[in-house]
Amino acid sequence: MISRFTRTFIFSCVCLLLIGTVFFLNPPIHLQWDADNNEWFNTDGVPHVPVDVDRHIASGHVIMGKLGNETAKAALGRATWKLLHTMTLRFPEHPTEDEREALRSYIHLTSRLYPCGECAEEFQTLLKAHPPQTSSRKTASQWLCYVHNLVNKRLRKDQFDCTKLDDTYDCGCGDDPSEKKGEHLIKGG
Repeated sequence: MISRFTRTFIFSCVCLLLIGTVFFLNPPIHLQWDADNNEWFNTDGVPHVPVDVDRHIASGHVIMGKLGNETAKAALGRATWKLLHTMTLRFPEHPTEDEREALRSYIHLTSRLYPCGECAEEFQTLLKAHPPQTSSRKTASQWLCYVHNLVNKRLRKDQFDCTKLDDTYDCGCGDDPSEKKGEHLIKGG
């Protein structure tokens, strides 16, 4: 009979061998940035294409149920709009494809996971008719303002002046000193 120590030692060696084999057969990808072409390349010089978010995950059904508390629903709506507007106002002016996909996915996942089920269903309907626009900070922030105004119209609320996004949703985060406040919305940057 083999002792407990020997069995543990053999088991540990086999596990280490298996882990080593996995890393040897599937080495990690080391990426390098080509600033001239604005692309990522692996060490073999082959362009790296990021893996897309599973479309099923980002475009599935609403997960949450009805939120009956109107006060909680209103507070949640205000907080969510503040988060989304702040996010789009701080989005890169010249985003990479990965950054664009991250914002699109976040918006679609919000439409699935939003704690107010009926609100989430309405948001999903809006996203089908008006998909997220993420080509730049200005485009993303103006798209979101447009969608927010569609919600306001449905709820019979006043339309928001989209030229005042920076003033209304200023997070105090400390903007990039190379940009003047609101410049990206006024000049079309």
